[in-house]
Amino acid sequence: MYVVVIGGGTVGFYLTRELLAAGHEVVIIEDDPHRAREIADELGSIVVANDGCEGRYQAEAGMGRADVVAAVTGDDAVNLAACQVAKMRFSVPRAIARVNNPKNEQLFRQLAIDDTVSPTRTILGVIEHEIPVHDLLHLAELEGGELQIVEAQLTEESPVIGTELRNLDLPAGSSLAVLIRDAHAIPTRPETRLLPGDKLLAVTSADREGELRTLLIGE
Repeated sequence: MYVVVIGGGTVGFYLTRELLAAGHEVVIIEDDPHRAREIADELGSIVVANDGCEGRYQAEAGMGRADVVAAVTGDDAVNLAACQVAKMRFSVPRAIARVNNPKNEQLFRQLAIDDTVSPTRTILGVIEHEIPVHDLLHLAELEGGELQIVEAQLTEESPVIGTELRNLDLPAGSSLAVLIRDAHAIPTRPETRLLPGDKLLAVTSADREGELRTLLIGE
């Protein structure tokens, strides 16, 4: 696989090194000449020392035959622009962008970036799994972010405690996927009553997530 990495910071450097170790062909574009020389000294002459957002330098890096472009700088605008050029000018099949500000993820998806990686959201997810929080925990996204898979941890204050599953007034476009009790998935029968400590895994549309949270967690 041929991969072009945009950005030679810590993330870009180690990503490139691991891809090379796995046997892939990689070129890295880094606009800081000093940093580019450092990478070349470590990894060899696989560095284009210039602006990764410029089409001519992407062409120099062989973007026209790339299978994947991964833009992993610390600047969301740079990552977005680099991926857009790669997709629109060179028809790269897969564009992956680092998103430093989670608020920008939806914009990236709307502009046809295939995959986004948010270090902030990843670390937050780890913390939320370790520390109980009275909110919905995001587990995954489907359909480009239009659907969310979320987890709700029910407490004694949850408004649905004692409610049978058949009586849950779920928001339109939402459905209960799994009920976990005492670390085991249990059958979701209509007559099953919800108890404190239960975990509910649900699928909901992005615009109905707030309604689902109010139903399961409360205000």
